[in-house]
Amino acid sequence: MNARVLITVSEGVATVTLNRADKHNGVDFEMIDAMIKAQRQLLRDRSVRAIILVGDGPSFCAGLDFKSVLARPALAAWRATQLLWPVMNHFQRWSMGWRQLGVPVIAAVHGNCFGAGVQLALGADIRFAHPQSQISVLEAKWGLVPDMGGIATLRELVPLDVAKELTFTGRVIDGTQAHALGLVTHLADDPLAAARTLAAEIATRSPDSVAAGKFLLQNAWRVGLWRALRAERLWQRRVIGRGNQQIAMAREQGRAKAAASGTEPKLKPYKPRKL
Repeated sequence: MNARVLITVSEGVATVTLNRADKHNGVDFEMIDAMIKAQRQLLRDRSVRAIILVGDGPSFCAGLDFKSVLARPALAAWRATQLLWPVMNHFQRWSMGWRQLGVPVIAAVHGNCFGAGVQLALGADIRFAHPQSQISVLEAKWGLVPDMGGIATLRELVPLDVAKELTFTGRVIDGTQAHALGLVTHLADDPLAAARTLAAEIATRSPDSVAAGKFLLQNAWRVGLWRALRAERLWQRRVIGRGNQQIAMAREQGRAKAAASGTEPKLKPYKPRKL
């Protein structure tokens, strides 16, 4: 892992920190590569129960660092050939790669969240934002269109006319406006603390159930009725009667007995995530 992205794990929660505070976490090629490596590392770690994305310093992520990118024209030209790939490229994995991990990914947004920063936040499952954070689908400023997975995620959250207005104008909105539009899930004066609280709550549930729920919703949300019902059956078969589902049942029964007797419940720990 290079110094552009840092990973810390505490009590099953991994915090992935963009580590370029002096540039407001502007994205360069090294940061993209480091983010993909972070995704691959956490994909293999079955003990992780949730992931929080956060930016060091005054901003979450101020978008692509064009000065840095254009200072290396040969590398920039080579990387641009990825636009010809018939599959997901590295720029798109920046955000969409988080969809492949069977744990909830929570973005804690503060300061500036522009362009590639928005794409990263939208690639998370849930977003907390400071009311005064500054958010923009900024690509129009540079004569570009949203990429890095931006359209695939934006269409899940806002109506088409809202997406068009944000895309056409590149307008900067604050966290409160973004929340009203549906771009962020919750407002919080301390987004990171709020993200940690939610991660701790999710960690009380079966890791297999959480993973299956994430994949089920991603697979079924925008497909026809029969494909959605088929996805339900598939993912329920993956968890029902398995070890962590049995533990979940035992934990709930233990809580009920403890509540009836006025004692503290003894909860069996879950096994490492299987999905």
